[in-house]
Amino acid sequence: MLIGYTSDERYSALPDVLVEFCGKHGSVEARSRASGAVYAELPAGEYEVVLYKPGYGSKRTRITLPGAEPYHFRLLADQLLGYVWPKWVRGGEEGEFRVHSVEPYRLELWRYGRHKQHLQNLGWYDEHAPRAVMQITPDGDYTRTGVAWNKQGYHSKHHPQRVQAPPGSGLYYFHARTESGSFFSFPWIVAPQRPSAPIAVLASNITWNAYNNFGGRSNYIHADAFPPTPTVNARQELKRYTDPDHATWSAREYAPLSFDRPEPINHIPLEEQIEDPIEGRAACHVAPAEWRLLGWLEREGLPYDLYAETQLHQGLLPLDAYRVLVLSTHPEYWTRRMYYDVKSWVYERGGRLVYLGGNGLNCEVEMLDEQTMVVQNGESSRIWQPDFAYESRFAARCESEANLLGVVFTDAGIMTAAPYRVVDARHWCFAGTGLTEGSLFGTRSLHMRCPGGASGHETDKMSKSSPPGTRLLAVGLNPQEGGAHVVHYTTASGGEVFSVGSICWPAALWVDEPLSRITANVLRRFAEV
Repeated sequence: MLIGYTSDERYSALPDVLVEFCGKHGSVEARSRASGAVYAELPAGEYEVVLYKPGYGSKRTRITLPGAEPYHFRLLADQLLGYVWPKWVRGGEEGEFRVHSVEPYRLELWRYGRHKQHLQNLGWYDEHAPRAVMQITPDGDYTRTGVAWNKQGYHSKHHPQRVQAPPGSGLYYFHARTESGSFFSFPWIVAPQRPSAPIAVLASNITWNAYNNFGGRSNYIHADAFPPTPTVNARQELKRYTDPDHATWSAREYAPLSFDRPEPINHIPLEEQIEDPIEGRAACHVAPAEWRLLGWLEREGLPYDLYAETQLHQGLLPLDAYRVLVLSTHPEYWTRRMYYDVKSWVYERGGRLVYLGGNGLNCEVEMLDEQTMVVQNGESSRIWQPDFAYESRFAARCESEANLLGVVFTDAGIMTAAPYRVVDARHWCFAGTGLTEGSLFGTRSLHMRCPGGASGHETDKMSKSSPPGTRLLAVGLNPQEGGAHVVHYTTASGGEVFSVGSICWPAALWVDEPLSRITANVLRRFAEV
């Protein structure tokens, strides 16, 4: 009979896993088939199951047969991975580092600003038993509940795996290196103990989690739930590849996504420096790209405090203590509370918002607790069709984000990049740039997934929901009128919003002087520095 399936941390089927069932009737051996399926003739009862496959961590688990449905055994590949929990803290608070390694590793803490700055050696980590710093993942869909690392066998009072956050706010990275030379880095968002700068910058960690597919699910792969069997060949099985009419978000409900997972998409190679091109598919729109903005702020002498989006949701970012709030790169997923708190600050209390990204605030997220979120995509399979009733997933549940940002994402120009053309050269943001009507800027970028200019990857444009008086300053030259719109508007309370509508903008700050000057002009005027 079918007992269940074996799969790895990407929910890919694992064939030829040696499986031993130990129960009151003795021991039975089986091997998983090419599909990952495990068949065995077993009487009803409780079993300890031992799983082994070269290149993966062996484990023991317990099951009861018969089950209501096939059981999903999960194994974790031999590799170096890690994360810190909580992933966002305030200066002086503690975090627990959770590292998976099959050999001794060294851990260091670095600050990522204008330069990578080494702060602290945290030591070498190993144990007396073989492979004793290897982590174990739960069975089933742990993208919903978290990987639960450091829960099995990490209880020694003599070997704590905790570190105190530095007092200064910023983006920090842990560097893990093994004896054989493997390297993995993972981020830590440290907010200030109390506000210390005129500018607050939001790290888009909710978006990071939405795109994180560790465990086999994200908001883009199996967004609503796992299929009943693990993947053998994605191009033959996943509807996103086999069905030209497939929509990623066509379900009414979506399973939770846990923050309690490593984020390989945020890894930054050891040798990579801030002026280097951003290589790879994912890095260009998550933490590695946001690092470019933070380092640029330091280069320009613009002091800032860094916060996680989740800290804004939790009420830990005192908006009224800041003159400016900066959104970076790709803040696609926001909670309703975040949106209306920031909108109230801008419209009623004179807050100044600078949106230096693309496809922002496009979908509502609900936080179930500190480590779990649900993305409210809705049945949005027609979201970019001309007859769709709303401008975005966020608009379908709240209101169009253009009411706050002045722009909203559209599908036109997606996955292209191009320079911007100046539309309104009289605006003060162009002071000192030498740009005139029709001039191009943003011709250079470090964004290597979509090379070609600062307007790109995903772009936002003005819409019927843009506030009255929104001023169009520049337009990207992407094909099919898909270029990003640079806009500015003011509110009756003295609030102001400046939006650039492009994921590629922060990746251009280091290499495009006119774009850098425009950004500095806006931030200095808004921050009054």
